[in-house]
Amino acid sequence: MLDGIIFDVDGTLWDARKQVGDAWFEAKYNLTGVRTQWPFEKLSSMFGRPMTDIYLALFPEYPEEKALEYGERCFDAELESLRHNPGIVFDGVREMLVALKKRCPLYIVSNCQCGYIDILLESGDLGGYFSDFLCYGDTRTSKGKTIRTLMERNGLENVIYIGDTQGDADACAEAEIPFLFAAYGFGAVERDYPTAKTVRDIPLVVEQMDR
Repeated sequence: MLDGIIFDVDGTLWDARKQVGDAWFEAKYNLTGVRTQWPFEKLSSMFGRPMTDIYLALFPEYPEEKALEYGERCFDAELESLRHNPGIVFDGVREMLVALKKRCPLYIVSNCQCGYIDILLESGDLGGYFSDFLCYGDTRTSKGKTIRTLMERNGLENVIYIGDTQGDADACAEAEIPFLFAAYGFGAVERDYPTAKTVRDIPLVVEQMDR
């Protein structure tokens, strides 16, 4: 029987791509005077990746140390922007969380910076559904290791992770836990996993996985 369900954020609980992208590119312009705009497909592919990968992609023309410094400043600008213009929680998320919380406690693990999950929970009025959360900004480790850290500090042994990318699936393999693919999100996976085609499908797929 499950003792926890862990969620990804971007592409699983909300969509903040436009808001985040606008904040990144405006911050880069303010720092460097260079206007940058990525195709939406490339922007989508960045979500869920480690923050340092995004920094290097944002500033490929700079040495790594400078790219990381500028990347941190872009992410600070992102948080400030999201406080005033947050992402959009997917339709049906609240009802899905209500249903799943009756089964077991809910958690979040993301590759984001500190403060990002807080904005999701506050702006979406979702804080009451989750017992704990961790992110890359807290642990500075891989997502798989961050998942294990959250499990250890909450005494969890039998969990499912719900995410929308191959990176999420890889993190579950590293953490040695089952993966539920949110196919409505931003990514794709390389093989078959238990799949939710919509947010509202998640409780049924979780029930099937927990039998």
